[in-house]
Amino acid sequence: MKVADAIAHVLKEEGVEILFSYPVNPIIEAAAVADIRTIIVRQERIGLHMADAYSRLSSGKKIGVFAMQHGPGSENAFGGIAQAYSESVPILVLPAGYPRRLANYYPNFNSTLNMQHVTKWAEPLTMGRAVPEVMRRAFSQLRNGRPGPVLVEVPVDLFREDVPEEWVYTPSFATRTGPDPVAVDEAAAILAAAERPVIYAGQGVHYAEAWDELRALAETWQIPVTTSLEGKSAFPETHPLSLGSGGRANPRTVKTYLA
Repeated sequence: MKVADAIAHVLKEEGVEILFSYPVNPIIEAAAVADIRTIIVRQERIGLHMADAYSRLSSGKKIGVFAMQHGPGSENAFGGIAQAYSESVPILVLPAGYPRRLANYYPNFNSTLNMQHVTKWAEPLTMGRAVPEVMRRAFSQLRNGRPGPVLVEVPVDLFREDVPEEWVYTPSFATRTGPDPVAVDEAAAILAAAERPVIYAGQGVHYAEAWDELRALAETWQIPVTTSLEGKSAFPETHPLSLGSGGRANPRTVKTYLA
């Protein structure tokens, strides 16, 4: 099995149903053979935004994946990856890379080095036998902790290599952590003593699928709710307790309630 086929197999094992992509990248053809729907876009950043939206709509349960060519294709993708990073969206980015012997030559674009500051995790795949461990590490990062984009760069000369026949892939799993009970009690006491509380709900409500809990909290305590742009729709804006959604600044109504 070639490296591209092995990566497609991993995507299938991890439940990936759609691959957003821009040619040329052998993973695209391998994914189609593996019965993963491939969607070709006209510009790299558009494909990343599509993968971004796909992840958001499923509250991170389905991971958006984007594959593209090396060089200019990877450079064009930078903006979309940076946006996913700034807004904590879990997407998997699979850029092709220059051949390993040329990866560090100027001016060849190295995705791993250039995008490590706008990704949660970025690493190159350098050996065929490393496919299982590298891909599992990538999906573990995607499914655990604070969400964010993860990048695995695959040199074009590596696609032709074989993965050892005995290779086995075990899908990653997500772990959930609970809050410190003492901190919860302290927060509850502060909330109970507050005279004019306002709930500022963010994107974490979507990832936790805690919409009903947020609404119950607001209605039980009769607390007005405003959301960040990323948290928009976490609380119905037609609700009597809604103060709308803000960006970097809060709506004026919030200041009225806090005054």
